[in-house]
Amino acid sequence: MLELHLTALHLEDAHHEDPAATRDRLRDHYPKGATRRMTQLGLLVGSTLNPLNPGQDDTLIYASGYAETRALEGFLDSFPGASPTLFQTSIHPSAVQQTLIGRQQPVHAFFPLTGGARLVEQAITAALLAPTSRVILCGGEERGTWMLEHGIASDRTFAFACALSTSPVGAIARLTLAPKSQDAPLDPGLSLGEFFDHLRQHQPFSFTTASGRQLSLVWS
Repeated sequence: MLELHLTALHLEDAHHEDPAATRDRLRDHYPKGATRRMTQLGLLVGSTLNPLNPGQDDTLIYASGYAETRALEGFLDSFPGASPTLFQTSIHPSAVQQTLIGRQQPVHAFFPLTGGARLVEQAITAALLAPTSRVILCGGEERGTWMLEHGIASDRTFAFACALSTSPVGAIARLTLAPKSQDAPLDPGLSLGEFFDHLRQHQPFSFTTASGRQLSLVWS
């Protein structure tokens, strides 16, 4: 069985908040002028990630199905005079990179993950297999506009970051990946938004992964 202990958790439930409102709300969390080119998701991920002080001994895992939706929409809208700034901020790992570059802080390893129905289990499995004693698992989405109308964007804006440790000291929850019982059916798992809601509401979960194991979160 693999296990990690959740020792710290930070959340941003922005839901339908406008990007400009997010920027105004979080402006004082960043150096002067730094938020001008940051994306909404970058601001929110940074707000949850910074209190955990990621460092060179940590593995950092980032999960997002759609990532920088607003920047990608803006980049596509900018054609034929394509915007290099919007292109730079539209790449998938951008939300975390905006924070790490600003901090000028290296980490031991950084794994940005994307996907569909199995993204949560992929991200948690990567955390459980990480080579460091502390793993920071973060993620989030930002609500799209015209991409949402085509079903290729999130319908809500949120971000989270949690510190996971091999030590149970100070733990508020425990993540485990264990063999499942023979009669347990394959479970569809959790979407990233559902995972965020379980963290926000301190709700446990347990489901069968695509690899045939039982992935569980139990709160202390």
